[in-house]
Amino acid sequence: MGLNTTLFTSLSGMTNHSEAISVTGNNIANTSTTGFKASRVVFETQINHMKRNASPPSAFLGGTNAAQIGLGVKIGSIDRNFSTGALQPTGIRTDAAIDGGGFFVMNVNGNQHYTRMGNFGLDRDFNLVSPNTGGFVQGYGIDENFNIIQGPITDLQIPLGSLTLAEATTEVRLAGNLNAGGQVATQNSILTTNAMTDSSTGLPATAASALENLENALGVSLFSIGDVVSLSGIKKGSGTLPPKTFEVGPANTTDSTHFGTTLDDFMGFLQLTLGLQNTADPTVGVAVDPDGQMVITGNTGKSNDLSIRNSDIVVNKTTSPSLPFEMTKVAEADGESVRTTFVAFDSLGNELTMDLTLVLEEKAGNGTQWRFYAESEANVGLPRAVGTGSVAFDSNGALLSVTDPNVTINRQGTGAFPLQDILIRFESPDGVTSALNSTTSQLSALWQDGVPIGTLEDFDIAQDGVIYGLFSNSAIRPMGQILLANFANVEGLREISDGLFAVTANSGLAIIGEPGTGGRGSLIGRTLELSNVELSQEFINLITASTGFSANSRVMTTSDRLMQELLAVVR
Repeated sequence: MGLNTTLFTSLSGMTNHSEAISVTGNNIANTSTTGFKASRVVFETQINHMKRNASPPSAFLGGTNAAQIGLGVKIGSIDRNFSTGALQPTGIRTDAAIDGGGFFVMNVNGNQHYTRMGNFGLDRDFNLVSPNTGGFVQGYGIDENFNIIQGPITDLQIPLGSLTLAEATTEVRLAGNLNAGGQVATQNSILTTNAMTDSSTGLPATAASALENLENALGVSLFSIGDVVSLSGIKKGSGTLPPKTFEVGPANTTDSTHFGTTLDDFMGFLQLTLGLQNTADPTVGVAVDPDGQMVITGNTGKSNDLSIRNSDIVVNKTTSPSLPFEMTKVAEADGESVRTTFVAFDSLGNELTMDLTLVLEEKAGNGTQWRFYAESEANVGLPRAVGTGSVAFDSNGALLSVTDPNVTINRQGTGAFPLQDILIRFESPDGVTSALNSTTSQLSALWQDGVPIGTLEDFDIAQDGVIYGLFSNSAIRPMGQILLANFANVEGLREISDGLFAVTANSGLAIIGEPGTGGRGSLIGRTLELSNVELSQEFINLITASTGFSANSRVMTTSDRLMQELLAVVR
């Protein structure tokens, strides 16, 4: 019986050491497998045969120990090492590595599996998938405003080359220093025309006079029905206003900003075209005086000073042109002022060029007060003016308050959001000040939050799993968030194939959350996790296992020889 037992004991040693060689061979074979986790074999003693039980001490004899003969070895467990492998940068935007614990969550044929392999790619529908299995990478999606939806997990999509983005400007931040030592604005720019007569009454023209009845001092008619009045070359400060046209009609039309019948209609057209704002100064605007002269009163500030030559207002410019007005500049606008121009965007990504002028209105013991004027040719219709307000600074030049900082641009009929509100922010870490340490005022737009239309061109994966898309307009927006799963007992997971793991009764359910939380590692984009197989250790294990196999084979050979000797005795 002893020799037979020895045969089976050595057989168990050979069998289980061959299993250890298989495990070690598998580790070595997967040295280059992305995200592979090495395994190890733990042996334990098989059943022991009890030759003699232990006995307790007595009054006459000491106690004796049990006598047992081992009957071989068995594999106690095959443990997997889930430590993080070396991280290798690849430069491939779809690659991601987990630095720490956790697993990528995959949807494979409707089943939820888990993997450490981050060599992902995009399929034809822009899904982020595993090229090994075709499984969909799971995470949080986004809403129409690119906000992460922290709800049910879903397949992640990155529509490169097909997703476009345009966002309306809602806020503009200004920076600069306003010269508090400058001249307070007290004088408006004032221009007058020649005196006009109403031929229907023989009296000086009034606002109600029909344009076709206006005559100059020589009795020459200034306008006829159907005439087109062209404005071009008019200067406002150092800039030139865009050209505009006005048609003399028989009656008001639905587009009253470009058509009219009376002098009042034409004066309203001029006031809107010139961007005159009389919120703070009711004298500003276009009117007719008792002598029949049209009087144009501009806003204060040198940057608002108006210059209109006779040739800047022409009737029927392309056929028999005439100059209806003889312009006289009565007064120039004064006052410290500064103008800046910046570009904002509507909801379709169209550019909205805006002019912003600041004029010094008041000095007092407690500081200065300035008025800003906002204008934009992008305003649908005729009005250039889109808003005005006041800005107050204390005696140290620090901003105190801003009134009416919101301006509104009309975009009706363009397909964009019809009324676009833009907040003009003078306060920020690098905002606007008003101090005496500058001889000239300086103003610029530091930042605005709108973007023109752009196409998704590239993306990167952040440490918290958020996928940031980079658009051709330089906008960066979240495309989703990759989530990771953790388990109470990761060693309890079952590897199925293709680097995928499935839950078992002993692993516990997946605890899914954001990378970097709850024991989950962080993500590193454009990087892959290599196998954590340590070749030197595996070769030692291989030598140990092969030595154990060989030694057990010698036991079997010895037992066989002894059995042959025993058989030879009875021959």
